[in-house]
Amino acid sequence: MNIHPITIVIFGASGDLTQRKLVPALFNLFQKDRLPETRIIGTSRSIYSHEQFREHLLDGLMKFSPGSFHQESWDVFSKNIFYQPGDLAAEDDFHNLAKALEKLEEKPSNRLYYLAISPEFYHQTILNLGKAGLASQDQSKSAPWKHVIIEKPFGKDLKTAQELNQTIHQVFAEEQVYRIDHYLGKETAQNILLFRFANTIFEPVWDRRYIDNIQITVAESVDVGHRAGYYDKAGILRDMFQNHLFQLLSLVAMEAPASFNADAIRNERVKLLRSIRPVLREDSAPGQYMGYCDADGVAQNSRTPTFAALKLYIDNWRWKGVPFYLRSGKSLKRKATEITIEFQKPPHLMFGLSDPDELTPNILSICIQPDEGIHLKFEAKEPDSEQNMRAVNMEFHYQRFFDDVKLPGAYERLLSEAIAGDPSLFTRSDGIETAWQIIDPLIQSWEDHSTDELAVYDPGSWGPVEAEDLLLKDNRFWRMNCGLHEDCIEPAPIKE
Repeated sequence: MNIHPITIVIFGASGDLTQRKLVPALFNLFQKDRLPETRIIGTSRSIYSHEQFREHLLDGLMKFSPGSFHQESWDVFSKNIFYQPGDLAAEDDFHNLAKALEKLEEKPSNRLYYLAISPEFYHQTILNLGKAGLASQDQSKSAPWKHVIIEKPFGKDLKTAQELNQTIHQVFAEEQVYRIDHYLGKETAQNILLFRFANTIFEPVWDRRYIDNIQITVAESVDVGHRAGYYDKAGILRDMFQNHLFQLLSLVAMEAPASFNADAIRNERVKLLRSIRPVLREDSAPGQYMGYCDADGVAQNSRTPTFAALKLYIDNWRWKGVPFYLRSGKSLKRKATEITIEFQKPPHLMFGLSDPDELTPNILSICIQPDEGIHLKFEAKEPDSEQNMRAVNMEFHYQRFFDDVKLPGAYERLLSEAIAGDPSLFTRSDGIETAWQIIDPLIQSWEDHSTDELAVYDPGSWGPVEAEDLLLKDNRFWRMNCGLHEDCIEPAPIKE
């Protein structure tokens, strides 16, 4: 893919994402000798000289990634950083950018356009790239390619997502488009498929015959903060479920692809999403943390949910009848992303237990953040007892086992894959639209019942009691098995 040098053009280059994530990720790749011959060109409405722009990026690097900084490496890396001012709304500025690129490149080069901009500018920017001739590429294998990376949110509903896809396809072919979801770049998320399909002891029991339920929790301890204005128009389903949680769900529940080819993997992810049964309103629990309406940018008496819990079913052979419980929210007890697979209890107990609920089922926990790893909970006999049992944990922690390797950031991996031309970790247009088809009816259902009282929860809790009730009516409860902190010890099962 990279027989030519690469030019990375970052739109919105003066913004926070470029300083905080993109340039530190590219610099780390450079220091690991994983970048081909590369130049970076930033563009935005801000006025910088090349040197001023480099200083601006250096300030961000020292602030957000000081541990990876080496002056000698930066001196070499920064020589290939340039700046071209431009207005996204001005077509002439895109023609000026084209001229600047031709001057800098001097010879045929691959180009990666990164839209680190507000979604409201996606349509205009993509169309102007087309008008300036910056998107077209020769179809021969030896010709340089042109790819575009688009950040989420990708639309705010099915209609707007389809409109954006239509705009993109006027200018770029689908194989040129990389829709980024940084959760797919996390090391533990990538490990889900290898864990499932490279270990024969798990795949035979990975279905309805042995699994009782699967839970996915993406909890954030922070409130909406400076994103309040955006968040109040989006809400938790648009912000987290349509993208992050559904991507994790697809990885944990998809069928084995024929190969690790990008198309094969993405075909299975989309097929899984298309198998999800429509979510009923009574199988959802929206909530809002106390004090949300006091945040700057939030409408008074806003009913925007900052938390949601869902129960859904996948109507295929593997998962028929197995409930999947998903929850996410702001201002929760702690930051955590965890996938919990709860296996069924033994069909017959011969250990003299008077109450079957005394036996803890086997629990497999995939810990995605902040403590990346995998935990397996199983029953063990207490020493010096007749038949007393205790649930114990078998643990794997990335940092402990791979202590000589620093886990790369999600953007580092995703940028590396985009440069290599591998779209496996990026979402495809049909996957985006399928996810919206699932979420849109539920959002509409919530809005149709806008007179219903919205559940409120205390900041620092695990969400509203209605989320607990969603599982209790199935005689289940939320499980958190990662970290072994005092605040995540499971409660005893509550029996009706």
